[in-house]
Amino acid sequence: MSRSSKKGPFVDPKLLKKISKLKASDAPAIKTWSRDSEISPEMVGFLFLVHNGKNFIEVRINEDMVGHHLGEFAPTRKFIKHGGKMQKELEKGAAPAPAPAAGNK
Repeated sequence: MSRSSKKGPFVDPKLLKKISKLKASDAPAIKTWSRDSEISPEMVGFLFLVHNGKNFIEVRINEDMVGHHLGEFAPTRKFIKHGGKMQKELEKGAAPAPAPAAGNK
């Protein structure tokens, strides 16, 4: 469910303060744990380090991201692969053939 239109978008006040300071000093990135903050037009062009629960993911903000949440661009789960007998057979069939030995001429 989206936030009430009466309340407006949520942006962490600490994050806004960091952005205003950064405009003056040009620091490399803004580190944040506020995944629920919406991206506002003031954030465009900045690099954010968004925490995903284990480490920080770099997110460079562009115009298309305005209105989305910061957490959408820093996934919290890492997909490895589906397992099982069929997957092993597919991998075995798709394994690269060994390179031919270089012949002496």
